[in-house]
Amino acid sequence: MKMRWITDIEADRQLCLHCRKLHPLTVRVCDRCGEPVHQRIPHSIPVTWSLTVAAIIFLVPANLLPMMIVKSIAGEDAGTIMDGVIYFLEHGEAGIGIVIFTASIFVPFFKLTVLFYLLLIVHFGWRRRALFGLKLYRIIHFIGKWSMLDIFVVALMVGIVQFKNLATIVTGPAAIAFMLAVLMTMFATEHFDPRLMFDKEISKKPETKQHEGIDHG
Repeated sequence: MKMRWITDIEADRQLCLHCRKLHPLTVRVCDRCGEPVHQRIPHSIPVTWSLTVAAIIFLVPANLLPMMIVKSIAGEDAGTIMDGVIYFLEHGEAGIGIVIFTASIFVPFFKLTVLFYLLLIVHFGWRRRALFGLKLYRIIHFIGKWSMLDIFVVALMVGIVQFKNLATIVTGPAAIAFMLAVLMTMFATEHFDPRLMFDKEISKKPETKQHEGIDHG
């Protein structure tokens, strides 16, 4: 079933992103919630690019520096995120190891890959991939709230292990870098305006309908 919708640009309207009320283009402040109204998030693309690159930079020390430092009778052992995953797997804590791997390695790289993909859709005007990009955007926006799960798991393990007097675990410098990388990806996701992926389509609508027959639905 083919569907066609009208965007705010086509209708000469702008949407308040805070309360979702539509306004004419002349309105600058929402009369319902008092928030500034913009047809698109200002400077969405350059800000998203900057935050994404910053997240990649912070991920380097986050994965190379020690995330946890384990002190026991056998001595002291500092390990990276992957070392921590292996440590928990070898000590029969496969569930925690899988959670740390998912939250610390898989999710950050997945989010950055998706952000790059979304930015490339806007940059190159890949109109036929806009709907798929929108689905990916909703996924990374949803999982953003769980991005700090790894830090919480490490903090929990610090308390549990010290409570059992088996060893002492302290967080390493990678924790700060990882936290900054997560914050950068969260801010990048919030600053990216997914409607920009469809704006390219609108600006070339006659060409799109003639050569591609885009199916909106």
